[in-house]
Amino acid sequence: MTKLTALIVDDEPDIRDLLEITLSRMGLNTVTAGTLAEGIAGMQKHTPNVCLTDMNLPDGKGIELVQWIQQHAPNTPVAVITAYGSMDTAIESLKAGAFDFVSKPVELPRLRELVNTALKLAQNPEPAQEDNSDHGLLLGNSAQIHTLRNQARKLARSQAPVFIQGESGSGKELVARTIHQQGPRCDGPFIAVNCGAIPSELMESEFFGHKKGSFTGAVDNKAGLFQSARGGTLFLDEIADLPLPMQVKLLRAIQEKAVRPVGDSHEVPVDIRVLSATHKDLPGLVQNGLFRQDLFYRINVIEIRVPPLRERSGDIALLARHILQRIAREYECTPIALSDAAIDYLKGYHFPGNVRELENILERAFTLCDSDVIDSSDLQLGSSSSHIDPSWLAPTGEVMATEDIKLSEQGLDLEGYLEGIERKAIEQALEATRWNKTAAAKKLGISFRALRYKLKKLGLD
Repeated sequence: MTKLTALIVDDEPDIRDLLEITLSRMGLNTVTAGTLAEGIAGMQKHTPNVCLTDMNLPDGKGIELVQWIQQHAPNTPVAVITAYGSMDTAIESLKAGAFDFVSKPVELPRLRELVNTALKLAQNPEPAQEDNSDHGLLLGNSAQIHTLRNQARKLARSQAPVFIQGESGSGKELVARTIHQQGPRCDGPFIAVNCGAIPSELMESEFFGHKKGSFTGAVDNKAGLFQSARGGTLFLDEIADLPLPMQVKLLRAIQEKAVRPVGDSHEVPVDIRVLSATHKDLPGLVQNGLFRQDLFYRINVIEIRVPPLRERSGDIALLARHILQRIAREYECTPIALSDAAIDYLKGYHFPGNVRELENILERAFTLCDSDVIDSSDLQLGSSSSHIDPSWLAPTGEVMATEDIKLSEQGLDLEGYLEGIERKAIEQALEATRWNKTAAAKKLGISFRALRYKLKKLGLD
């Protein structure tokens, strides 16, 4: 089997020797250069599979070599070696197209992780154009979604932090998953976390883990989200909701590529890629002092925008068909279609909730529609087409008895109360019909499809 080749560009002989020994022990052929000109010549002569370059060279900057490789050999991953603490330089190199960076003094475990990840890219070169036969997670044929898929494919080949901007429900997590799945970390975990859903007092433990006995309730050691994502991708959704004290700790963890569990005196190195997203105006929050500028600068190395659904209404029919097929599979029902009038109705709707709202509309229509075709009238929001005749319920009227509706000191759990009514009504209908679902649906005044959906939802199936 032909050995892979690495090009090492550094003007310090000791550094070159260290890198050459390390990569040789990894089974790579190595070629070395001491200047920018020699590095370009080495690229032209040896066509290496991976390149490591120092940022400061006698006749130029390593970033110039990064730009040359981007133009002439874009399938060759290039990593930049920066001085300790030179985060601005590292970010500049990532924006120029560097695959990743490593700081001096070079930590050999970190270097080996970086090279192994780069070699996965080298052995899976970027396709020349988008493969239209498989849209993956990002469905659609609009120009906007084509652009988004191409951007995601290119960003998958980098380790640069990506900031995903988009409205709620537009598919930011799908973009993050696409970047993960198409990159060299696809075999590792994808950990998604909603930053706004974690109580502030638990954030440090959730992100970084904790040691047993470090606080009340810490009965065991716990690996945090950073450690759980090791070798893969950590997606920080709604990052704008992080409180300022946590932003400081997150910035350090991202920059140092290490975390310190609560109650531990040692840092734990973590090899992860960080992607983040929010629907809020993050630059505006920075200006108002609600989000740290240095953290924003660190996570926003590359920005990608997810278009709202109203800007790509031509994709609605394709998305709707896909959603309806998924719903039918989940609830083990026969798939149903949308009428042309229903599709036109959806195309004219503003969709403030984007794709997530489309899913909710179609799931409701799927359960309430009596035919095999959803028409525009079935898409009306806020209407109810379910009428239950209470005459067959328990003779005492126990389900709907007003004495059951009592407010506790904490108030009424309306959602739980209504779910209890629904569960009781369905159970009684099934018992009255000897679990004949078709007859039970008729007695309840709903479609068989709606009954199947409710049985799944309530765990009665």
